[in-house]
Amino acid sequence: MVEHGDIRVVHRGGSKINSRQPVISNDSKLLLCASGECVKVFSTSTEVCIHDLRGHTDLVTGVLIKPANHLQSYSCSLDGTIRLWDFTDGILIKTYTIGYPIYSMCMSANHEGVIFIVTPVQESFQLVAVHLPQSGDQLVEARELSAVLSDVSSNPAAIVFGRGGEYIASAKGLQLEVYFFKKQKAYRFSLKENNKKGGKNTFTCVACHPKEDCIATGHEDGKIRLWRNFSHKKEYTYTTLHWHHSAVSSLCFTPEGTNLLSGGIESVLVQWKYSQESQRDFLPRLGAAITHIAVSPDGALFCTSHSDNKITIIQSCVKVSAVIQGLVKGDVRTDLMVDPRSKALVLNGKPGHLQFYSLQRDKLLYNLDIVQQEYIHEAGLQQFEVVRAAFDASGSWLATVEERKQKVAELEFNLKLWAFDEQTQSFVLNTTISAPHEAPITDMCSCQAADSQTTMLVSASKDGHFKAWQLATQAQTEGPSWSCDFVGAYHGLVPERCCFSADGSLLAVSFQEVVTVWSTASWELLTTLSQPPKAIRDLCFGRLSCSKYLLGTNANNLLCCWNLLTCSLEWSTSMDVSLLLADPLSENMAAFCFQDGCTDLFVFKPSEPRPLFSHKAVCSGKVTRAVFAPREEMLESCEDSSQWLNRSQLYFLTQYMLSHLFFFFPFKLLIDDNVAMTPFYLLLGKHRQQQQDDREEASGAAEAVLRTPLPQGSAAIRELLQTPAHVLPSTSFLCSMFVQSLLISITDSRSAEEEMESEKEEQESEEEMEPSVTRSQQAPVGGEETESEVPPLTKAQARELRRVRKLDHSWLSGLLDP
Repeated sequence: MVEHGDIRVVHRGGSKINSRQPVISNDSKLLLCASGECVKVFSTSTEVCIHDLRGHTDLVTGVLIKPANHLQSYSCSLDGTIRLWDFTDGILIKTYTIGYPIYSMCMSANHEGVIFIVTPVQESFQLVAVHLPQSGDQLVEARELSAVLSDVSSNPAAIVFGRGGEYIASAKGLQLEVYFFKKQKAYRFSLKENNKKGGKNTFTCVACHPKEDCIATGHEDGKIRLWRNFSHKKEYTYTTLHWHHSAVSSLCFTPEGTNLLSGGIESVLVQWKYSQESQRDFLPRLGAAITHIAVSPDGALFCTSHSDNKITIIQSCVKVSAVIQGLVKGDVRTDLMVDPRSKALVLNGKPGHLQFYSLQRDKLLYNLDIVQQEYIHEAGLQQFEVVRAAFDASGSWLATVEERKQKVAELEFNLKLWAFDEQTQSFVLNTTISAPHEAPITDMCSCQAADSQTTMLVSASKDGHFKAWQLATQAQTEGPSWSCDFVGAYHGLVPERCCFSADGSLLAVSFQEVVTVWSTASWELLTTLSQPPKAIRDLCFGRLSCSKYLLGTNANNLLCCWNLLTCSLEWSTSMDVSLLLADPLSENMAAFCFQDGCTDLFVFKPSEPRPLFSHKAVCSGKVTRAVFAPREEMLESCEDSSQWLNRSQLYFLTQYMLSHLFFFFPFKLLIDDNVAMTPFYLLLGKHRQQQQDDREEASGAAEAVLRTPLPQGSAAIRELLQTPAHVLPSTSFLCSMFVQSLLISITDSRSAEEEMESEKEEQESEEEMEPSVTRSQQAPVGGEETESEVPPLTKAQARELRRVRKLDHSWLSGLLDP
């Protein structure tokens, strides 16, 4: 059932899956990872997200498999709770309330019923042991807390158990601290800030050998130290391994302790032989810097998290078997776009790439390599970046601009045109234009008219010119190609923004504070529109019935609307609009206004003075990118405040929440019993289609008995469907109960048959009486109707009267007898 409600902001997808170390199940079939406010469960073979474990109200900061039950897992969050899940069925089992934000957690099989968490204390963090109470309630408050270590790191990779829980190692800054639980004593080992060769000795990560007293630590200078004999503070020793040229971000031992895995910014997984450290194996070119490493309990699978929001599943450091790719976070230089073909969100992805992200499935479809050069992971190195992109109306062509910033005299940028290939279902490079302008490109737009006969692209540059590029179809052997059709300028001013009208007949180009309107057929300057000083920041045409309007915002916090029929200013208002965009499927326009650290949203039509919808403080921070995405099916909303979302959804990104992707949805979805009629529901007897009233009267009592819904309740059915199969009673036990519920009692069937026979007799008597009644009506006495004549009974009334006559009234005579 759909119930109308207030429009609200909903998290759609795109959360980080690389913020914490992932966990692999004991059978190596499932992978669990923290993703925003939920825990996602992926299949290691198919890369499909099986479950979204939702329940936390803040960022999830850790996921662990329960040592006593490998089918259950714990998750912790900044909301101050620890939740126990059955991750194979996606069911929340229990919630433990701690009351403090949890930044990470760790567990050991030797400490049953105890979870060690990292919580903030004033300006530092401490390691606290939480004793989980044994209770049958689903919501339990954990009150028994005890501090273990003070002044620890909030980095989850810096705290780890050793030798099955005999001790715990914690690293922070230049100090390594080891706490022994039996001795209840901690030893601290310090390093100098810099070694003799100038390397930085700061600790970055820690790993403990599963069977021996050995602690591996990673450092900022790329070195790995293996600490031994640390049970005595003065007798400790360490050996040094060095291959990484930058900081070591993650370390992990295999379950048997035969190998040590390490990773860093080099995008290479290094496997060290524990007993023979000089021997090492490499798995290079993993695509991005490694942030976390995990190993399955059986050692069959390795797992690496990467800085580009990706998780790579590796088969024993030999080959990559699966890649789980999330929305790549980074500097979004292009606008948010929607691919007309796949309806996917398109924006900057990996360096030099555009990513096509499915909003419906919250999954990356593919990356398009624009730069087509190997990315070098080196700080300070200037490399090509994609800064502009635009689709045509049909999605057959994609235009991109890439540039590499070095010195002003050595500026490099290219304009590339990509054609969609039906066979490969991807874009193929068609034309490359080196240095299309003499200065960097400020804006680029494509004609979005569906019925346009020509495919056109316009680019504006700081060199004071804008150029119109047109697709020219040549001979079949050469194929289509692009060429410059027109070069325009206006009094030597710099063009900042450009856009096409809905039908493609007009082109608006803003030159600082002046807006020029050009005819795309003849490239004639039709008119100029001026407004108060300050440069234009956004420019867009109205759509459909509002196509005669042109709207723009300037740096003077003004929103202006011009009427192109009268070439005059229609209206203007003072608003600090940070972003202005138009819905391509309706007359609606959205304006994001930034003030007091928050962003307000206004949805309006250029032809109406009042906004259709407004939302104060829609998000914190400033909205940097937004787009209207068309719906797969049009909604039929009767509320005026939500009709603007019937055809499209609004997605936007903020500067502080690039890890979140939001959209507006005008309804609240509620679970109702009257859902789809499926054979399974009919089998359970939960849903029976009710017939019309006239059919119920015509049908007999036996049919009414057959239409009676079965006695199963919705609560029982829901419990039956949601309960895991391994805790349900046997099938034979449930089947016997189910079959008994389907049986009809003998008394009901006999009474139904008697009623059917009596009704048949009554119908026959009625049919015999009908001719006599008609004859009496045709020959009234005296030619007039008497007032005392009783009106005839209907069939339903006669049937009810006969039922009353058959009732047993003997009990009434007993009451009347003295």
